[in-house]
Amino acid sequence: MSNVRPIPSPQTPSDDRAHEADHPSSLVAKFGMDQPLKLDCGVDLAPFQIAYQTYGELNADRSNAILVCHALTGDQHVNNIHPVTGKPGWWETMVGIGRPIDPDKYFIICSNVIGGCMGSTGPASLNPATGKVWGLDFPIITIPDMVRAQAMLIDRLGITTLFCVVGGSMGGMQVLQWTAAYPERVFSTLAIACSTRHSAQNIAFHELGRQAVMADPDWRGGRYVDEDTHPHRGLAVARMAAHITYLSDAALHRKFGRRMQDRELPTFSFDADFQVESYLRYQGSSFVERFDANSYLYLTRAMDYFDIAADHNGVLAKAFTGIQTRFCVVSFTSDWLFPTSESRALVHALNASSARVSFAEIETDKGHDAFLLDVPEFLEISRAFLLAAGKARGLKDGGRS
Repeated sequence: MSNVRPIPSPQTPSDDRAHEADHPSSLVAKFGMDQPLKLDCGVDLAPFQIAYQTYGELNADRSNAILVCHALTGDQHVNNIHPVTGKPGWWETMVGIGRPIDPDKYFIICSNVIGGCMGSTGPASLNPATGKVWGLDFPIITIPDMVRAQAMLIDRLGITTLFCVVGGSMGGMQVLQWTAAYPERVFSTLAIACSTRHSAQNIAFHELGRQAVMADPDWRGGRYVDEDTHPHRGLAVARMAAHITYLSDAALHRKFGRRMQDRELPTFSFDADFQVESYLRYQGSSFVERFDANSYLYLTRAMDYFDIAADHNGVLAKAFTGIQTRFCVVSFTSDWLFPTSESRALVHALNASSARVSFAEIETDKGHDAFLLDVPEFLEISRAFLLAAGKARGLKDGGRS
């Protein structure tokens, strides 16, 4: 008989995740019934809250604020120890003392997106009307909805214009939506490994992940919290499939090749014989410790719906007509999830609208995840762009005024 070892249950109790969903270990901005968030689906969401972190200090004229937008599986904990996993912040290569986004120079804001599960209102939050977790009763959200919520947070912080909006992947989508929706509020942007719309291939991968979650018998039609279960196996498989798209064939070969895991010969079973199998299983099992399954469904769907040109009669350049924002667009040669061709299409649209734009395609074999890793050329390009934009903004040494 062949030996089969399923993905193990998460070690973190579900009540820890539930606590962070409504009472996060971070700052919280609460909006009452008189301040609804108007969603694209036609629903006014109220009350709601946004969980966020800040680093550094806002200068006297409030001109040095940088908004960092997180990717699909990220959150507000960009440069501090994560309260659930105990691991360092997710972008410490980019954000921190001596890094391109330096809290000694800038006031840095990072919020958990609406629909997330680390303190901003989403399907993992309690529905005040019922006293139960929202689950699938939560309205469908979009990237523009996320940005509207962020704009309300920025208003609450008393900031009129952001010095820069920065993000990669889904975070990059938010960056582009900021410039399309609030061009007068964004002095500069750094849009990394992203696109102005989700491709059919990316939608297909997301659907694969969603179906994996919903096929888990513990998903219970999205009511798993009420029934004291958690679809950890389905969510882990979704994460494994997605993680493959974040890497490149060259990166997988360099890291793992066909090397065996703690053995010289195959076990002739369905255990994780290869190192790459063990790595993917680890990625899946560790992910479910900190992330809510329904949030994964909602955020992937938000990415699928994203299409800036669709709101401008299919003409992308119209989204940026007359814009004064400074752009830096970055892509990576081995990123097949958001290939360079997508970034070039954005740059061409920005050129057609006479926007200030610089573009860099960085050669690396690290795939889509390169923006999260230590890629010196990317970090230096980001640092140089921010310093130049800071001088144009009138910030001392490119930082605080």
